[in-house]
Amino acid sequence: MTESDSSTADSWVRTQRLAFTTDSVPEVRRVLRTDLAESLVPEDVREETETVVSELVANAILHGRPLPDGTIRVHWKVRPPRIEVEVSDGGGERSPQPKPQTPWANSGRGLRIVRALAHEWGVNDDDGRTTVWAAMGGPSRRRV
Repeated sequence: MTESDSSTADSWVRTQRLAFTTDSVPEVRRVLRTDLAESLVPEDVREETETVVSELVANAILHGRPLPDGTIRVHWKVRPPRIEVEVSDGGGERSPQPKPQTPWANSGRGLRIVRALAHEWGVNDDDGRTTVWAAMGGPSRRRV
């Protein structure tokens, strides 16, 4: 479900509410891919953003809780050549952080992948909500 959209000729904002289920990972990939298909964002940034959003949604489902309405919120701002993404959940036992590298582990690579692909990323814990954000294709405008 699309919560809000706003746009100009070359930039736009989109917010999706997704079910708190692993089925939401391929769903958000499809929606993001479709949304960015005709954008002026370079193809490599689009592909990396798709990977990062997938990792963040999967982490929210595995380690967080649903928001009060039972969903996860995914938000992206497109301002070519950049994309900023946010994934919000109802918080977890710990604030998200990359796990130490262990070559034989079956999981635990998600935030290391985000850290490797994003220009910058961070976590905001506020009022029982955890939001992990990533700036793709250049620095975040959060500091501007």
